[in-house]
Amino acid sequence: MAGASLLTLLDDIATILDDVAVMSKVAARKTAGVLGDDLALNAQQVTGVSADRELPVVWAVAVGSFKNKCILVPAAMLISAFIPWAVTPLLMFGGLFLCFEGFEKIYHSYQVKKQPNVVNEQPDEVIGDLKAYEKKKVKGAIRTDFVLSAEIIAITLGIVAEKGLVTQFFTLSVIGIVMTIGVYGLVAGIVKIDDAGLYLSQRQGESLAARVKRRLGHILLSSAPYLMKTLSVVGTIAMFMVGGGILTHGLHWVSEQISYAATWVGGLSVVGPALSFITPSILNSIFGVVAGAIAVMLLQLVLKLKSDKAVNH
Repeated sequence: MAGASLLTLLDDIATILDDVAVMSKVAARKTAGVLGDDLALNAQQVTGVSADRELPVVWAVAVGSFKNKCILVPAAMLISAFIPWAVTPLLMFGGLFLCFEGFEKIYHSYQVKKQPNVVNEQPDEVIGDLKAYEKKKVKGAIRTDFVLSAEIIAITLGIVAEKGLVTQFFTLSVIGIVMTIGVYGLVAGIVKIDDAGLYLSQRQGESLAARVKRRLGHILLSSAPYLMKTLSVVGTIAMFMVGGGILTHGLHWVSEQISYAATWVGGLSVVGPALSFITPSILNSIFGVVAGAIAVMLLQLVLKLKSDKAVNH
């Protein structure tokens, strides 16, 4: 009896592990797009700190990301079990927050250009309190990671919703761990490209290998600033794309209109199928920009009203 019970237990464990492996593969494919956005956003978020503090900052954000997953995985299971209707509203709030942050970056950039004296204030602030600046960057990156992690967990939960609680838990945990290691491993590599370029450019010798290394080092050094600027732009676009996509997915009528638009574009010409593939992303991004602009304007209005009220008192 004991032997039979042990074999049954081992068979159950093997079945669960097999389900987890299959579900994890499916979830990884489904969340690949979010992974790309997560990478662009977080690489952009941790830029701007001193070179010797880049890896500690990435590590701090990665630890924060793991803590996010430790909150989100049990929370997702509890919400799914007791209040499944709350998943969509919570995701939409997170999507709106991403759009808000994206448009706030654009608005701040506009304000800096409009008021040149703002440009002179930021470096002094950074130099004067590097720890506070670094802490602010880490906090902002972890906050953004929380929203994107919530979307990854929600997508994964939708895939394993019909499975048992044990399979759900382990699949969510596997996806959370793999995504975190993957994203922040790549982020660490991206932010250290310039250091790798400097190291290679200083190689000595006249052999072919040494010359190739020096040339590669110079290429990496010259391309690193452009890569970081590109990541900054891509990260902001990703905020609108991901945030807008979450919002339109929750608003079924809007989602249907975007699908109709993609189908209509697909039948226009020879390039129609290719255009129809990117049409939803473009429309989601536009929707995200509009939603972010409205959110920023409402916040500015509230702050202005509070300021006027304080002055009157």
